[in-house]
Amino acid sequence: MSILVFTNGCFDLIHPGHIDLLEGARSFGDRLVVGINSDKSVRSIKGAGRPLMSEEDRAGILRALRCVDDVIIFDEPTPARLIEELKPDVLVKGGDWPVEQIIGSDFVLAAGGRVMSIPFKAPHSTSNIIERMLCSNTENISLDEPVRRKGETQNRAMSSLLEHQDVIDALSNTSTQAIHQCAVEIFRALIKGRKVLLCGNGGSAADAQHIAAEFVGRFESERKGWPALALTTDTSVLTSIANDYGYVEVFSRQVKAVAVAEDVLIGISTSGNSPNIIEAIMAARRIGCTTIGLTGAEGKRLASLCDAAVIVPSTRTARIQEAHSLIGHLWCETVDNLLAEQSDL
Repeated sequence: MSILVFTNGCFDLIHPGHIDLLEGARSFGDRLVVGINSDKSVRSIKGAGRPLMSEEDRAGILRALRCVDDVIIFDEPTPARLIEELKPDVLVKGGDWPVEQIIGSDFVLAAGGRVMSIPFKAPHSTSNIIERMLCSNTENISLDEPVRRKGETQNRAMSSLLEHQDVIDALSNTSTQAIHQCAVEIFRALIKGRKVLLCGNGGSAADAQHIAAEFVGRFESERKGWPALALTTDTSVLTSIANDYGYVEVFSRQVKAVAVAEDVLIGISTSGNSPNIIEAIMAARRIGCTTIGLTGAEGKRLASLCDAAVIVPSTRTARIQEAHSLIGHLWCETVDNLLAEQSDL
């Protein structure tokens, strides 16, 4: 019996780490199928400026490799649907993905297959390559040349305001479609009688509570309250779970307790790497919830695990959180407008 192996990724710039992964994956079976994110999908999980190569070019390079038998382009942020269609015997990802965070692992394991996480032989990544290229380029820039908006003023407040404006301008140029898509997912859940759950740490916990309050109370227009719950507010629940199971489960255990299929879980993390947020997203996926990520420029892991995500194009926590607050308001405004169009609401 032929053994089908599947792996997936963006494969934006093929590097030795990719070759190690693909050859290792092929060794587990007789046929290797590689799923690659479409250009639209890459943008949704990597942010503006990606991919560097088109989906056709990326697929063509992969098909030229001897270890690859077929390449399939998928348009969603995750390969969950593709994995369920292909029913691979072996599912493989790189060593930076623990098995419990590999999309499709539950499906493959339930069908009697294997899920493998292959350790990287070398620390290669497309993001690191891009960063080295940019650093190399900036070495040729004269120190006397003006850097965009930095140093234009010694007034720190004005400098931060200008930086904030840059982030919002970049967000409006790259993410309006993603913001609208997330609002539509929230709207669809609410009109089906489902609820919105939100979680985050620190300032992101405050954002979760803020957004939940806008739905339960009101945003700008008078209307009925909608079911939204921040999983950050019950100190007895939070401390008991943290004490008995560990802080990484403070949100996922609540999701397992109160979420049902077709609810929406919004995970907020400026870094996109918060373990308890990722655990909550994975728990919600297993239940059948729609998952939404709200993160910053380095939050590619969180974005790649969600059904929809908004990536704020900044690495500075303060600027990311400011944009998150704005995005929350935009979601509320869009959902209110969509709900108002429903004659029975």
